[in-house]
Formats: sequence, C-alpha cells, structure tokens
Amino acid sequence: MYSISKLFGNKRANVAEICFLCCVIYFVHKLVMNDFTEVLINLRKIVRSINLESKRIQKEFGISIPQLLCLHYLASSPGFQSSVSGIASYLNLNLSTVTGIVSRLEKKHLVARLPKSGDKRITFVSLTSTGKKLLDQSPELMHQQLSHKLAALPAEELVQLKNSLGLLISCFKIEEESASPMITIDDFQY
Repeated sequence: MYSISKLFGNKRANVAEICFLCCVIYFVHKLVMNDFTEVLINLRKIVRSINLESKRIQKEFGISIPQLLCLHYLASSPGFQSSVSGIASYLNLNLSTVTGIVSRLEKKHLVARLPKSGDKRITFVSLTSTGKKLLDQSPELMHQQLSHKLAALPAEELVQLKNSLGLLISCFKIEEESASPMITIDDFQY
C-alpha cells in the first residue's frame, strides 16, 4: 500500500490532490466492482433461466429436461431406438444415471425396453407413440436455441466466448468436471 506522501513524492499533498486521488480510487473501484457485479448477475440470470425452464418442463410435461433430451435422442435414432449406452454417450451421462432416466420414462409409458431379436440379453430402449406425442408438444429447449445462436456467430466471437468461458472455468477451478453439452438444472444441483 502506498501512502499519500509516496504517491505525491516528498511534497505535501494538498486537499485538492487528495480529493482528486480519492475520486480516482472511488471510480476505479466502482468500475471494477460494476464489471465484476455485472458478470455475477449475468451468471445468476443464466442459472435462473435454466432453473425456470426446468420447472416449466416438469410442470407442463411431467418429465425432466434430461428425460426430454432422451426422448429427442430416440426420435432422431434409427428405428426410434437405442441402447442405454448409446443414450448415455449422447447425453454424456453415466450408465446408472441413464438407467434411472429410462426407468422413469418407462413407468410413464414414454419408452419401452425391447429385447434384441436373437439375443435376449441385450435390450433396446424404444420411443413409444405416447413419447412421440409428448415430444411433438414440447417446446424447443434453451440449449437448442443457444446452439442455433452460437452457430450463427462469427468465428472470432465464438473463439472470444470460448476463451471467456474457459477463464470462468479456471476461476472456479472446475477444469476436470465432466459435463454434457446439454444444459439442465441438474447441472446446478448438488
């Protein structure tokens, strides 16, 4: 920390110089705090939006966003079916998590487990007509909207965004965390 006398050399600082210095310190501090606060507010807005979307999907359709993403994946898969490991790979989730997702969807008759013809030990998860109807009624999810917007960004803006997010990841010291490219409220609950 510098004392006032060090900042102004050996001469005595007058009241005007001290007031000026205090104003500079105040405005620099305010500028830095506003930028810092704005970043935190924007992060909170993102988390809140994801939380609200998750609650809305749960309330309107009775399923979670990961469950809806599973239905989306099955709808785009050949024959409207996939193995549990295929779903896990697509959602970037572990097998036990996906098994729970599939079980909950199966209880609601949105998917069915079907044995592979010729090898009953292997089962496929298949989208049912009820699941397809629910999927047809569901809105485009936030991560899908974001994907479209990111694809439309100029390359240099996308690189800048990637670097900025990388900096945030470093600040949080979460470089080793695994994450799905799909955004869900489950990502924010511990």
